[in-house]
Amino acid sequence: MAQRYVRVQNQEGKVYYGLLQPSFNVQVLDAPPWLQGQPTDLILEPDYYQILAPCAPSKIIAVGKNYANHAAEMGTPVPSEPLIFLKPPTTIIASETEIKYPQQSQRVDYEGELALIIGDRACNCTPEEAQTKIWGYTIANDVTARDLQQKDGQWTRAKGFDTFCPIGPWIVRELSPGAKLQTYLNDDINPVQSAGIDQMVFAPDFLVSYISQVMTLLPGDVVLTGTPEGVGALHTGDRIRVEIEGIGRLENTVATR
Repeated sequence: MAQRYVRVQNQEGKVYYGLLQPSFNVQVLDAPPWLQGQPTDLILEPDYYQILAPCAPSKIIAVGKNYANHAAEMGTPVPSEPLIFLKPPTTIIASETEIKYPQQSQRVDYEGELALIIGDRACNCTPEEAQTKIWGYTIANDVTARDLQQKDGQWTRAKGFDTFCPIGPWIVRELSPGAKLQTYLNDDINPVQSAGIDQMVFAPDFLVSYISQVMTLLPGDVVLTGTPEGVGALHTGDRIRVEIEGIGRLENTVATR
């Protein structure tokens, strides 16, 4: 099993980065792992911590329409270059917590995605350099108020509500290039989304390079790499689960805001 890097909070409210053991004990690190955090002697047992989102980025850069089938289902062509936008850090929530359905929207969609964790300052990188800036991988759900996205003509409000970026539950260092991403809604055994991450239009190293030529990426920043076809509506009471082979599962419920 790949090492799983987590961010947790103990019963006193102190936040730590750590390594999740098979026993679900957490071996605490003395710094974020991408900042050369080293293991300490402090071990947290499962009853004494809560898993948080695995990082606290300065920014979340997301990519739209990065799977051809998703662009088609949205009725638009595949972009000729990455279509990037920002989600505020306040959208982030952990696995097993609630997505809050905002009263301003009548149509909120799930979008299961692979997320990249940046490990080193990246500015004007080539794709080859950018690959070395990707520290690890986790799972994200780019929750979107679809009606507001269409109404506003730009995406800040639709993508920016608090709780609209579930991420986690942990970070792994390596991932198979053809790992499968699948999204499940409630108790349906058939995924509503299913695609290999190698079906992206623009690969992760290209995305990080492209973004780094617009804005400097900092350690701990998150890049969302786009969602495959099969996006659909969420309703209050729903349970949405995104799985990526080699990482695990990100699961959240939907509640009224």
